[in-house]
Amino acid sequence: MIKKLLAAASTAMLLFGLSACGDSADEGGDGGAENSSPNTAPEPDVADVPDVVAEVNGEEIPKDEFVATYKAQFQQMAMQAQQTGQELDQDQLKQQTAEGMVDNMILVQEADKRGFTASQKQIDQTLEDLVQQNGMGSVDEFFSALEEQGMSKEDVMPQLERQVMLDQLLAEEAGDVKPTEQQLRKMYDQSVAQQKQMGTEESQIPKFEEMKPQLEEQAASQKEAEAAQSLVDTLRKDAEIKINL
Repeated sequence: MIKKLLAAASTAMLLFGLSACGDSADEGGDGGAENSSPNTAPEPDVADVPDVVAEVNGEEIPKDEFVATYKAQFQQMAMQAQQTGQELDQDQLKQQTAEGMVDNMILVQEADKRGFTASQKQIDQTLEDLVQQNGMGSVDEFFSALEEQGMSKEDVMPQLERQVMLDQLLAEEAGDVKPTEQQLRKMYDQSVAQQKQMGTEESQIPKFEEMKPQLEEQAASQKEAEAAQSLVDTLRKDAEIKINL
């Protein structure tokens, strides 16, 4: 899976994530994968998606942008559903995707309002960071992986620009995200306990110093996510939002 990619497929997913949709699958509605054979992978159903999926403060989220995001999310969630044996409710996933894209647009609008911009150099650097974070050998390989998730380069580049603006916004909102040594130690102890519960031998668990960089990144991401959620909650109160699904 592509890490930290843009929360419209992306910051919404980067920051808030989409949960598995098995909870309401027992209703047997017509929007999910209930009629699929266990051995047949379901296909994303976008036939009923309107031309304008949502409007946020007068700005539209068009069908083509939603479909690209939804297909990428669908592929990931369908894989999880097959692994867990849960059914995938496409109606619920569409609604969650739309809500995530609305949250993303609210944040982008706020970033624009505060005067944040994205230079080509910043966009290129963000792209290089994503390539490295995902262990890809090149930008071309990164885009090929995204193609497999249903997102073309043309879909991704505008999101990269938005991601740069959002990074600046969240850095301002979150402030100092560097965790203390005590916080890292607590996170490490929790990780060790979880791994032991899963049956991992203590000798196989990495030492604190080995896991420290990963823990620092995790702590920073969590603080940024909390700051983003808090900001979205505040901005939503005064936002004009209409979802047409």
